[in-house]
Parts: sequence; structure tokens; C-alpha cells
Amino acid sequence: MSGVAKLYDEKCNKLLAESEIRFAGIVDKDGKLVTGGFKKGLTPHEGDETRLQSFFEFVSKASIRKEYDESLGPINYLAARRDKAVLVSFPFPITKILLLISAEPAVNIESLAKKVVEIFADVN
Repeated sequence: MSGVAKLYDEKCNKLLAESEIRFAGIVDKDGKLVTGGFKKGLTPHEGDETRLQSFFEFVSKASIRKEYDESLGPINYLAARRDKAVLVSFPFPITKILLLISAEPAVNIESLAKKVVEIFADVN
């Protein structure tokens, strides 16, 4: 594992230590999981992997679009609240990776975003 991948893995593990987070992973621009994954000992909901892949495809298209960046600023994160999970994506434009998170439905998205910013403050 490269030094960068190891750093991302450590950061994903910090997120996975949070009780409400089920999945935290770094996905590259080709849609491949670089590091991270489901919380150890957790049984994923049926279809979780498929849903995460579909969500990744959606957010990567949305994150690439820049037409509102000048007037509204860049995307900080995209979130989708579902009955059984909350899916959140954080784009890192310079490194062209995405952090994908799946959390319990009761999670406070703003608190989660603050935690991600704290943990990933040194990642572009």
C-alpha cells in the first residue's frame, strides 16, 4: 500500500470508529475503491455495494459539473437521505478522488461533514 493510500486508510478507519458510520471509502476517478470499506463485523444491507456504486456514479457526474462553481462556489459535499441509510460524498478536486460514506439514517449530516473536514483537512 502506498504512503498516500495508507494515509487515506487511516482516515477512513477514524471515520469508521464513529458509531453511525457503516462505510467509508476513497474512490478514484475511475470508480475503483482505493481504500476503506464497510465497518468490520457489520453485515451490509442487501444491495449496499450496488447502491454505493450507483451513488458514486451519480456524484462523480455531479461533482465534475462546474457551471455553478463561479456563482455559488464549489461542491463541499452531496448527501442523499434514504429510509435505511444516508449516503454522503465529499469530492477532493485536486487529487480527483471522492470520499464516500454510508451512515445510519439518524446521522446528523452537518456534524458528519464537520468531522470529515477535521479528519481530512490536509487532503486536497
